[in-house]
Amino acid sequence: MRVVVIGSGIVGAGAAYYLSRRGAAVTVVDGGYPGEATQAGAGIVCPWVDHPEDDDWYQLTREGTRRYPGLVEALGEDIGYAKVGALLVAADPVDLEPVRALLRRRHAGAPEMGDVVDVATPSELFPPLSDDLSAILVPGAARVDGCSVRDELLRAAVAQGARVRVGAARLTPGGEVFVHAPAGEAHAEGEPWIPAQAAAGVPDEPLDQGGSWRQGAPTARAAEPPVPMGARRFAGEGEPLDADMVIVAAGAWTGEVCRPLGVELPVFPRRGQIMHVTLEGVDTAWWPIVLPRVGPYLLGFPDSRVVIGATVEDVGFAPRVTLGGLDEVIQAGLRVAPGLFNATVAETRVGLRPVYAPGSPLIGPLTGRVVVATGLSAYGLTAGPFTGEIAAALALGEEPPIDITPYAPAVG
Repeated sequence: MRVVVIGSGIVGAGAAYYLSRRGAAVTVVDGGYPGEATQAGAGIVCPWVDHPEDDDWYQLTREGTRRYPGLVEALGEDIGYAKVGALLVAADPVDLEPVRALLRRRHAGAPEMGDVVDVATPSELFPPLSDDLSAILVPGAARVDGCSVRDELLRAAVAQGARVRVGAARLTPGGEVFVHAPAGEAHAEGEPWIPAQAAAGVPDEPLDQGGSWRQGAPTARAAEPPVPMGARRFAGEGEPLDADMVIVAAGAWTGEVCRPLGVELPVFPRRGQIMHVTLEGVDTAWWPIVLPRVGPYLLGFPDSRVVIGATVEDVGFAPRVTLGGLDEVIQAGLRVAPGLFNATVAETRVGLRPVYAPGSPLIGPLTGRVVVATGLSAYGLTAGPFTGEIAAALALGEEPPIDITPYAPAVG
C-alpha cells in the first residue's frame, strides 16, 4: 500500500515508522514551517496528573506513556528518554491534596506511575527550588527529547524504505496529493502556497482546561500580525504523489491542509515559548521534572541544561519569541526556583501547539482516502508516537489499538 504522510512532526514520524514496519510504501512530506510544535516541546511524560475528568484524553496519554520503553528498545538509539520522576510542588500543601487524590484513584489502573511519596525537602532533588515549597514525588514520570524522538522515528522509517520530501503538500477535493517544491528546485515562478494566517473555528472563550495540573488557561492577548511561514515559496500545480491513503498530521496547519476536501476542521495554534538555561559544572541529567500547581514547569537534561516553560498563548500563527513571553517564563521560573538566578540563557524556542476547538484530540478518517491525526496540544511528546501508530493502523484498514470514537472528526 502507498501512503503519503503530510507532516514530519512527532505524530507524522510515528505514523511513517509504524507504516514502514508493516511494509507500506511511505512518503513523508515535510513542510518545514516555522513554529512546528515538536522542536519546542519540553519533553514531559507524566499523564497521571492531568485530565482528571476526561477519561478519553487520559487513556490516550496513558497508553502513549506505556509504549515509550518498548519504543526506546526498538529504536536502539538515545532519544533522551529517562525515568527521572516528577515533583509536584505548591506553596501551600493543601493545594497538593486534589492531585494526591487523583493519583491515588488512578494508581490501580496505572501502577507504572510508581508509589507516590511526600518529599520534605524538594530542593534536595532539584537544588534550585525554593525552600518554602511542599512536594510529592511521582517516580514513574519520564522526560524525553522530542527532536531526538522525531529524528530517530524518521531515520528508522527511511531505513525501512520510506522517503522524505521537502515541500508543501496540497490536497485536491478527491484526496489526491500534490507537493510543491521550494523555489530554486522547481516552480520558481507564480504565487506561493502558504497556510492561512487565521484558523477557522477558534472559540471566542478559552477552552476549559479541566483542572489540568500543567496546562494552564491561555493568556488573553490580542492577535499579533501574521509572520511569514518561512523563506520558501511554493507555486504552480506541484508534483503529484501516488497514494492509496493519506495521513494528515500537519499540526496547527491541519485545518488548512484539509480544507480542499470540503471540511472545516477547527484546529488552531496555541503558542508556547520556552527557555533553555545552563548551570556550568552542575550535573542536571537526573533531576526530576518539576510541576508547580501554578507557574512554569522545569526539567533537567544532560549537559547542565534546564528547560523552563511554557507560555500558553492564543495569538494565531505568530511563531515569535517575545519579550513579554520571556518575562513571563523568567519571573515565574524564578519564583519557583530562585537558585536559577545566575543560570546562563542558552536558547529560546517557540512552538505552535495544535488545538482542536472541541477540546479533544482529533484522530480518525475524514474520507475513505484521508485520515487525520492532530490536536494533541501540550501532550504531543507524550502521545505523539502512539497517535502515529493509531493513524497508521487506520490507513492500513486495521483495527486501531484503542477505541477512537471519542476522537473522531466532527464532520458531516
